[in-house]
Formats: sequence, C-alpha cells, structure tokens
Amino acid sequence: MSTLAWKVNRLKLMGVPEILWRVQQLAQKKASKVGIGLAHTPPAPAMARFGATFIGDPAQGVDAAALRTAADAILAGRWNVFAMRGLNLGFPPQWNRDPKTGTVAPMKLGKAIDYRRESVVGDIKYLWEPSRHLELVTLALAWRATGDQRYAAGARLLLESWFDQCPYPIGVHWTSSLELAVRLLNWAFAWQLLGGADSALFKGDDGKRFQRRWLDNIYQHCHFIRGYFSRHSSANNHLFGEYMGLFVASVQWPCWPESARWEALARRGIEAEAMEQNFADGVNKEQAIYYQHEVMDMMLLCHRIGLTNGAGFSAAYLERLERLAEFVAALMDVSGNVPMTGDADDAQMVRLSYEAGWSPYRSLLASCALLFKRGDFKRKAGGLDDKNRWLFGAGGVGQWDALGEAPERPVLAFPEGGYYLLGKNFGNPGEVRIVVDCAPLGYLSIAAHGHADALSFTLSAGGEELLIDPGTYAYHTQKAWRDYFRSTAAHNTVQVDGQDQSEIGGNFMWLRKANARLLAHSADADLQQFEGEHDGYGRMADPVLHRRIIQFDANCNAVVVKDILECRGDHDIALHWHFGESCRVEADGNGLVAHGRHNGLRMSCTFGDRPELLRCSEAPISGWISRRFDEKAAITTAVWRGRIGGTTEIETRITLDVAGDIASGKSNI
Repeated sequence: MSTLAWKVNRLKLMGVPEILWRVQQLAQKKASKVGIGLAHTPPAPAMARFGATFIGDPAQGVDAAALRTAADAILAGRWNVFAMRGLNLGFPPQWNRDPKTGTVAPMKLGKAIDYRRESVVGDIKYLWEPSRHLELVTLALAWRATGDQRYAAGARLLLESWFDQCPYPIGVHWTSSLELAVRLLNWAFAWQLLGGADSALFKGDDGKRFQRRWLDNIYQHCHFIRGYFSRHSSANNHLFGEYMGLFVASVQWPCWPESARWEALARRGIEAEAMEQNFADGVNKEQAIYYQHEVMDMMLLCHRIGLTNGAGFSAAYLERLERLAEFVAALMDVSGNVPMTGDADDAQMVRLSYEAGWSPYRSLLASCALLFKRGDFKRKAGGLDDKNRWLFGAGGVGQWDALGEAPERPVLAFPEGGYYLLGKNFGNPGEVRIVVDCAPLGYLSIAAHGHADALSFTLSAGGEELLIDPGTYAYHTQKAWRDYFRSTAAHNTVQVDGQDQSEIGGNFMWLRKANARLLAHSADADLQQFEGEHDGYGRMADPVLHRRIIQFDANCNAVVVKDILECRGDHDIALHWHFGESCRVEADGNGLVAHGRHNGLRMSCTFGDRPELLRCSEAPISGWISRRFDEKAAITTAVWRGRIGGTTEIETRITLDVAGDIASGKSNI
C-alpha cells in the first residue's frame, strides 16, 4: 500500500481531537529538528538514592547451564532474532543494520525516519529487536549466577557500543517510544543484576564516566517517552508499555527533579490503562492472546517492582490481572496449548528463563498462582519456571512448594470479551475444548492487532490441537502473507465472495469492521450449544448475515456446525477448516478424516462437492501455520466451495476420536 493511501485510510479513522493532537506532534517533531525541546545535555543526576532490589540473589534452582550457553553464544556473536537463529552479528553488533536484509538505517533525527518503509530501514522488527537489550540481561544474569567476569565485561561493552552507535536523538532507535520503554526495563534489570550503583563496573574514574553516560541515556529515554506517548487510536499496548518504561526508570533511578513527576504520571497511567485496555471479564480488548500476555507481563512486572519500592498497585488492578489469568487458563488445553487468536510478535518484556520448552502463558499462570494463591493456576502452569524464580526469589519457591494444586474449573463464558467455551473433562486426558470467537475485531478505531475471525472456533481433543488458528507470521513486510494470516480465509469460518468479514486498511489498520453478537450459549450439560451472528458481509450490494450454531454432544463427542447465510441473491461461499500440524488429513468420499498423533476426527458437509485439500499452497495462499514470528510451516486446510442463491443453511458434522475414550473402548472413526 502506498504511503498516500495509508495516510488517507489512517485519517478516516481519526476524530477531530486526534487530528489536532497529531498536528501538535508534527510541530513538535519539526521543532526538534532545530534542537527545540530536546535533552542534549541532561542535568547531573543525584546519586543519593536508587531503587530497591526487585530480583532474586541469585535465584535458587535456575538452569545455570542453559543460561551460560545463551550468554556464551552472545559473546561469540551468535544472536537469535525471530526466525534467524544463531545469526552471526558479531559482538558487539552493528546496531543500525537490519540483520535480515542488511539495510543500514539512516543516521538522522529519529523522528524524521519513516520506519514503515522497508526500502529505508529493512525489516524494522528485526532492526529494533536486538536494541531492546534482552541479551544485556542474559549477560547480567549469567554474571550473577556464575560470577564469571567475562559476562559483566561483555555487558559493559554491549552498552558502550550502543551508546556510540545510537547517539540521542539520532537513528531508528529513537523513533518509537515503546522501543525505548522496553529498553529501559531491561536496563533496570541489568543494572540491578550487575550490582546496582555499587557495581564493580562503576569503580574508578573510567567506571564513573561509564555510569554517568548510562544515566544520561536513561534521562534522555525518559524525556523522549514523556514527549511522545501513543495517544488516541494508537493508545493500545504501546501506551501501556511506555508508561511501564517510564515508571520502572523513575523508580529505579529517581535521580532528577522530573523523576517524581514522571513516576506519578506513569503510575496513574498504568492504573488507568489496566482498566481501560482490559475487559472486566478478563479479555484484553486488542483481541490478540499474545498481546494479552504482554500486557499481563507489564502489569506483573510493574506491580512487583512497585511493591519492592514501597507501593504496589491497587486492589482493582490486581483483580483485573487475576481475571486476565482466568481467561488464559480457560483457553489453555490440558497439554498447555493456547489458540493463536489475533496478532503475535514473540516479544518478551524481559527474558529471565532459558530452560527448554518454556511457555510464556504457563509462566504467567505460575506468577498468578503465587500472587493470588490459586492452586488451579498452579496445576495449569505445571511447574515453577526460572523467570518466577528470579522474580519471586527463595520466598516464592517456598510459597510455590506450600501451595496445593486444585482441579480446573474454567470460566466458560466471557461475554464482554466475546469468547465462549464448549467441551468436557477439562484438565483431564479425555478433554474436549472448543473455543468460539464471537468478539469485537479489535481495540480502538484501527483495531490494529485483530484478525477477521468472527464466529471462528478452535478445537482441541485430549490436549491435541485438531482445528487451529494459523497465527500471524508477518508484520511490516511481505504484505500478501500479512494479509492472508489475518484474513477470514485463514480461520475456521465462512468466507463470502472471496471477501474478508472486515476491510483491511493497512498493516495495522482495519476500515469497515464486522460486529459479532451472541444469541445463545449453554455449556452446563451434556448437550451444549453456542449461537452467534456477525454483520461483516452487510456492506455488500446484496447484504449477507452470517449466523452460526455450534452444538456439542458430550455423550458421543459429536459437533454439529450450522452456518445460516441470510441473503437474497447469489454468492460464492468458501467454508475453511485448518488442521494442526500433527493431523494427517485424507479425503473420504464427500468428507474427510484427520488422524492426529493420538486423536482424530471425521468431518462431513452438506455443501458443495468434496473438500479441496490445500497444503503449502501459494496460489491461493493456504495450508500454512505460523507458530513463531516470521516462520511458517505446512498444515492441511480443507475448503468446501459452492454457490448459494438466497438464504441457505450449511451443516458440517464433526465426530471426534479422543484418546481417553479410545482407552475406554469407544471409537468414532
């Protein structure tokens, strides 16, 4: 999409207050080009007081070998950046060079750089990621856990190289306030892990110069964030993260006259956004489960850091965090799988775990088990990970050991957030878990991280994902792939006339949006039902209303899906089903059979002829899943196609084979 088209679409989604605010921001950027409003010469820091320690010393039971391996790889110049693993970037790396494309970003005023243009900066996600400085924390953790001075020296070299190559306010690392905020958070962890203000790195005249240089950069980061908050239609997780960075920095380094004002502003903002960005029932309004994880992590970290410095956050704030954890627990199947609803970018605020198989969702549930003394969260978390060992220390390990487990009793309806569960045997080997999406598209006018997935659902049996959400894959680049993975065709629902339910306006922007509405939900008996509708195809010349009924019979593990398409004229219909990687899918007459590792299903449909099975298709794009950002793999997608004339009902029957039932002598396939 051209820059002009993007700007026109963006303007359509702004109200007058936002337009006025953006004009003011533009004037501020113009003024900064001649030095007005900048902090080239930070005031001298007051060194009498620093923040209290908020990290274990050192954490008991951490996987020190895995941590050392990760730190050694960094010192050897091998970096993991999204899909590029073991990438030879050198140590220290070239901070302004995109490791994916080799593009070197221009060294001019950061706010004058159009970071959305691949020709200017390359893939901005790859360029920004190393400068979040999660690897700095890796080195600091390794030093704290082992005492090996190589790691502390490497941490200092990494920082000094960044200061040299990324001088304030020049270059692409001085464009996004969120990037600065995440960097500040990691600096705070590294500062404490390396010994705080009394670190050996700050000894002698040379050490003091290094310390002052770091503090000057911290001040400039805070000053920048304070001047460029994400507001109005951009006030999503970015704004939360910006408040987080300013809060953590102000608490950790209360060294300047502005620090107290920054802390108060950030604390108020965090409290307000925790309520504003998350529904009371526990669903984050961005409608993207990975971003829910990120916001929860921010809430957790801010509370822990605030608490160790004299004041955590309010009871209402903590209650909202507990509800958010309940939603994650409800989505998570018995094997720990969580549907990949909405966008995901693999971001971590800070990396404290290096053990194999680490799960961000299970980690958060472990944190919330400790915070709220929830044995059901403990059971779903499965164990205490290294991140929580560092955050909660020896006391947390003791609390974990003393906390008993409780059986899962998931919340089955999230009426504000728009998600509904059907199923049985939750938390047990014979589990069936169906998660239905009847939610808004996304948050605020641009709905940046939502996908066109209204009335789609995922299905997990015995802890094995059978019908899945394919994920995200791409963000700023590879437009065709970006558009596919968030399209209606990439979800288990109905597509009409080749259109998406909602209209794409840019990489992080939707124009006309589908509105989903619940009609009925009952999940407290053996015969369960969901019914909902959406109006996304109401924009067509001949409007189409899509109503979906999903019935689950727990006695025989049968699912019946009825798609009612209310219209007057003729329309081309495609009904898509996306299967997990473990599924071997074969046509069977007019239906199909999907065999997983231990579970499976049989599917038949009253519509069209036989299903079209697509795998690794690029024309059309179909048959793909993305478990990690910028990585994709093969799956089978089944599509029933046909043409309708007027109101039509399509019935799909799904019969499940669940390992727990097979062991009891039952079999449906």
